Amino acid sequence: MPQSPAPPLPSPKERRRLREAKSLSQADLAAKVGVTRETVRSWETGRTSPRGRKREAYAKLLNAVAAEQAAAEAPHRPEPKKTERATTSASTSSTPSTPSTAGGRSRSRSKSAAKRAAKPRTPAPHAAAASTAPAAPTALRSLPVRVTKAEAPPEQPDLTPAQAFDALCAGCGPGLVRQAYLLTGRRGLAQESVERAFQLAWQRWPEVAVDRDPAGWVRAAAYEYAMSPWHRFRPGQRHPDAPPAQAADRAFLDVLLSLPPAQRRALMLYDGVGLDLPETAAETEASTPAAANRILHAREAIAERLPDLADPEVLHQRLGEVGKAEKLRLPRAERVRTGSEYRARFWTRAAIAFTALIIGATALTLRNAPTHYEPPQAPGRAISGVPPRMGPGPLTYEDTTLREKLRAEFPNGEERLTPEAR
Repeated sequence: MPQSPAPPLPSPKERRRLREAKSLSQADLAAKVGVTRETVRSWETGRTSPRGRKREAYAKLLNAVAAEQAAAEAPHRPEPKKTERATTSASTSSTPSTPSTAGGRSRSRSKSAAKRAAKPRTPAPHAAAASTAPAAPTALRSLPVRVTKAEAPPEQPDLTPAQAFDALCAGCGPGLVRQAYLLTGRRGLAQESVERAFQLAWQRWPEVAVDRDPAGWVRAAAYEYAMSPWHRFRPGQRHPDAPPAQAADRAFLDVLLSLPPAQRRALMLYDGVGLDLPETAAETEASTPAAANRILHAREAIAERLPDLADPEVLHQRLGEVGKAEKLRLPRAERVRTGSEYRARFWTRAAIAFTALIIGATALTLRNAPTHYEPPQAPGRAISGVPPRMGPGPLTYEDTTLREKLRAEFPNGEERLTPEAR
């Protein structure tokens, strides 16, 4: 019996927008669909996709939200086609041989008005830093809408997997190393995190190759490894690296590293990489208002200590200049692939050895284990009516005297014991 096709789903970004338009949290949506909050988060970030009945319930809920939005926006939509047709017909009936000047002016005015209405309003930079704890809607309105995205190497279908991976590594590696250095302030850790991220991407290359944004996949892995709190327990990370040569770079890096890790990462993605606000929130696994508040608080902290960087455009240029000023070792694709394969072989052999050790210990236990059940011995108890075991008692006075007499006389020889009559 043929299976019914799976219902289509919108893009992960559209799924997140529909949920927020319905004013639902990830926990609320998870309760409606019957999954966990982490599952909904992975669906909205594009890491996984629902299947079976969960997919049908998820698609039905999203379609209902989209239908509600369409029904709410339908009465407020203008009808430009009817107006243009009426204007054109009126001008044509008045002057059929010449083009209509009034109709052209009205159409140009309507187009310019539509452009003004569609253009996002970008407030002044000081408006974002005015409030210390803005609410979610204010934070969203005060942040400009960015349309620039991280440039990824062009896809070429004729390349082999190794060639495609090398192209990705060559195109995204230098920028990722500089970003990791700005996030951590350590050159060695930045290089190590990027190499580890590319090694993980090569191990999962079939999954990364078909991803919508391979560069974003590697960037997220590099950021997670670079900002892991466990690095502070490593002996090599106890002492800070040498600061930059320029005094301005040192001051900017100190201010950047003084920010909390969540604000530092959101600022790097939004002002450094150039992602828009929903993509920044999705990559940091936070809500859009939370990501907006993090960016605004980070900008306020930087503008308070470095007033020259209050403008977001100047901050964006400054992030690129400080990253490019440092001489960092770039990851080599061949070395990354070799290291990834070596690590995969090492952990595979370690897993096989550990499994063999468990099997051997289990076999030895089974070999030495008893084959039948032996019940434990019951504890003893006292029995009445049985006389206790006794030995010979002490000698009396007569017995002691006779023993001494016998020991004093000679047992051998002519002298013999003779009975005496009494």
